[in-house]
Amino acid sequence: MSEERDEWRENLLEPALERTPERADSFETSSGIAVERLYTPEDLAHFDYERELGYPGQFPFTRGVQPTMYRGRLWTMRQYAGYGTAEESNRRYKYLLAQGQTGLSVAFDLPTQMGYDSDHQAAEGEVGKVGVAISSLPDMELLLADIPLDKVSASMTINSTASILLAFYIAVARKRGIEEGSLSGTVQNDILKEYIARGTYIYPTAYSMRIVGDIITYCAEKLPRWNPISISGYHIREAGSTAVQEVAFTIANGIAYVEEVLRRGVPVDSFASRLAFFFNAHSDFFEEIAKFRAARRLWARTMQERFGANNSQSMMLRFHTQTAGSSLTAQQPDNNVVRVAIQALSAVLGGTQSLHTNSLDEALALPSQRAATIALRTQQIIAYETGVASTIDPLAGSYYVESLTNQIEAGASDYLRRIDEMGGTLAAIDNGFQQHEIEEASFNWQSDVDSGERLIVGVNSFQSNEAPHTDLLKVNPALQLGQVARLRELRHLRDYAQVELALERLRNAATTDDNLMPSIIEAVEKLATLGEISDALRQVFGTYDERQAI
Repeated sequence: MSEERDEWRENLLEPALERTPERADSFETSSGIAVERLYTPEDLAHFDYERELGYPGQFPFTRGVQPTMYRGRLWTMRQYAGYGTAEESNRRYKYLLAQGQTGLSVAFDLPTQMGYDSDHQAAEGEVGKVGVAISSLPDMELLLADIPLDKVSASMTINSTASILLAFYIAVARKRGIEEGSLSGTVQNDILKEYIARGTYIYPTAYSMRIVGDIITYCAEKLPRWNPISISGYHIREAGSTAVQEVAFTIANGIAYVEEVLRRGVPVDSFASRLAFFFNAHSDFFEEIAKFRAARRLWARTMQERFGANNSQSMMLRFHTQTAGSSLTAQQPDNNVVRVAIQALSAVLGGTQSLHTNSLDEALALPSQRAATIALRTQQIIAYETGVASTIDPLAGSYYVESLTNQIEAGASDYLRRIDEMGGTLAAIDNGFQQHEIEEASFNWQSDVDSGERLIVGVNSFQSNEAPHTDLLKVNPALQLGQVARLRELRHLRDYAQVELALERLRNAATTDDNLMPSIIEAVEKLATLGEISDALRQVFGTYDERQAI
């Protein structure tokens, strides 16, 4: 082959380069991995099919976690939605389900994420803006009205207050006579990425990890069909990380969560199969496909070699994907339809279990109903018209894709080694390691855009003057008044003594090693609010100050 390659280079390539030089001196992926001119079997000279690929549903799961993948069942089309009041969001969920969405995905507003009720001073101007406002059990009942919780799976993107929102969900099911064990869904509950990339943390890291572990162990016992955590690389990527960093820091966080539960004496195979992941689908098409494959393989090896998992399901990296919000542009927003379609296709070719496609107008506002429908139709066209779901892992064996998969895994493994040398994920976070790496990657990306070295269509190239988008969803600022009025009525009508007793029991439990979930559920059922429960834990745990940690 080397002789044939040399002959090709001399007789065809070099004359072609003299006539038409290549567009750049070098090419690379968005993570800075060099992209060669051509890939051949020589790039996979030591490739071991059984070790590197195997078969679908079989270790190391590079080719997917199910033996038939989409030939048996398509990915769940789970459009992330939520805004304004519980009633408004409930209407949007019913609309999306009627349009063919196959699972719920709930977005919460910032006060809810940060543990503040809608009438708190810190919530002023933020109620219902980036998600739905949920402060109480009655709010949750309105949000889930007429939705069959024992038939539709739900994903809740919530972290610091994940235990409280899960308790609301459980309490709603109980009031309807639905057994907890029949509930299926996911609560994000990934607090470590908040310290790394996003910022909606409340408590110091050790106490936050305690709550995460309580949720995982409670679900392992009571909610066997529920994913108690969705370990998120999505927000790490949105903060500006590379694809390699997204894989590395997400896997590192997963390792920390497994270690937290193992410290409680819980066997790895009794909970690891319910750990879920959440990744970003960016625009570097082949790198994203390789990233998903590399992440599956790296997690499988980590669970087997590091933690001694024996159950194959404990080694499976099952993941939800969302297309890249940070790639959406306010300029020429119709171009975002194309971006999202390409990103969604990479997620499908990479073997995702569920998918959210962003709406074209999200760089300008919350999605309009029309834009949300187009985003859902994008998934349906990929599923039913393109044929890509007809065979499993169709890009396997590609010299380029396999080489890229290997390089991403190697790069992520190197990051994991460095994090271990620092004392683990929490120590690295407290030292600002992941934060610094992401900041540097983000700076480099933006510098390339600003210099024109990296082209973004409609932003720094192929620009045009166009009329502003007018069909935008606007959240009525008056909704906070209605939400506050409902909260005040709740506080007036409930049994205040019962609420205080439940909150006191929660504070006492927080001073012990007891699992907090039963106490939180009790407080919820006594109609304690999200803010009151969060405050009770603040009184025991305190709050996290990033300036003191780094």
